[in-house]
Amino acid sequence: MGVFKFSPEDLLFTCLGLVLLLLDIVLDMVAVCNFYREEDYASLCILLLLLVGSSVLVQAFSWLWFSYEDENEDQRQTKVEKCLNPFMLKFLHVLQLGMYFRHAGVMELTFFRSLSDIRDPESVTVYLNHDLSMLRLIETFSESAPQLVLMLTIMLQSGELGPVTVLKACGSASAIAFSVTMYHRSLRSFLPDKEKQRMMSSAVYFLWNLLLISSRLAALALFASVLPCFVFAHIFCSWTVLFFFVWWSETDFMDSPCGEWLYRATVGLIWYFDWFNVAEGRTRHRTLLYHGYMLVDISLLCSLWCWKMSPDPPYLEIPPVYAVITAVSVVVVYILGLLIKMLYYRCYHPNLAKEELKGDTTVGQGPTMFKTFSVDQPDSSISSAANEVLEEIHHTGVSDRSGPGAPAPDIKRCNKRMRKLAENFYS
Repeated sequence: MGVFKFSPEDLLFTCLGLVLLLLDIVLDMVAVCNFYREEDYASLCILLLLLVGSSVLVQAFSWLWFSYEDENEDQRQTKVEKCLNPFMLKFLHVLQLGMYFRHAGVMELTFFRSLSDIRDPESVTVYLNHDLSMLRLIETFSESAPQLVLMLTIMLQSGELGPVTVLKACGSASAIAFSVTMYHRSLRSFLPDKEKQRMMSSAVYFLWNLLLISSRLAALALFASVLPCFVFAHIFCSWTVLFFFVWWSETDFMDSPCGEWLYRATVGLIWYFDWFNVAEGRTRHRTLLYHGYMLVDISLLCSLWCWKMSPDPPYLEIPPVYAVITAVSVVVVYILGLLIKMLYYRCYHPNLAKEELKGDTTVGQGPTMFKTFSVDQPDSSISSAANEVLEEIHHTGVSDRSGPGAPAPDIKRCNKRMRKLAENFYS
């Protein structure tokens, strides 16, 4: 039995993620056609920049992770993964098809598990799904979140704020929060069975992310609707500050220096919209500093919007009283999200040492491998027993065949990258 379990719920969410990915492509094509037909070339250029930039960023991470695995033998285990050599795999990512290739590997193990010759298909499936969840998170904050800000800005400038429009915006924000929740569920696979979190914890996690992200996106859209030229300066300056703090956190996520700098720049972009744990140890002070900064920034953006609404006639056809109510509501929603986040960490969040998480990468081969033993041993003795075996092999170079041999190690895959994020999140 594998260490990691791929539950029916995980299968459902993986299939749903693929459907949402295809639906997102269709909706993006519709939006591009609408902007072109309406001759809104400025919005068209911004949208195309977001789509292309996000796709290139996601493919870059996907290719880097595959290249790290190619440095170690026998890392690819599915037939889909083995069907392409490194050159063809690189060409596939140049064609922006890396995400679909990864989905195909997960689907192979999910639907054809009984026909697979892999010894532990469940652990391999979870391993592949970990990378997919991270790639979807990157795509969410590099494409979906900025795209929603663009759409809200256009709605505010055109005065199209009917119930249907508001529902569409809420649905888009919910989709973003859903992607963050799927990343959270992926981290849960590293929890010991006794610490498994229920669906209620995911619901609370989804709710506070929805409130925080919605408030942030609404504030940016309000600011961009009255000062569109300054929003790019705001993005660049904020990203620069956040990128500096990511660098100061001394992250160690990627296996190459260039990849690590790319990761730090991407985390700076994610932090522009939502919090993301990247450092080991207690992050309470970092989280308080971040949310304090976000609360001040959101309040400032909403205040500038109200200030631009004050002249007579107003910049937009919204009465000043309604403008103040709107701005205050955006700030209150963010504070409410913080309160629900505190409730989550108080009632649902397990605090564990990294040694208590599944998939100990301190013993094993390669950047994504670890060993467990096939016999039943207490959890506290597994690591020490493995170290003793490795030390004996290192010093003697041969095994003692005069008596019963040690239990054969069972090699399983562990996603070292995602385990680091799990250590940051649950520590």
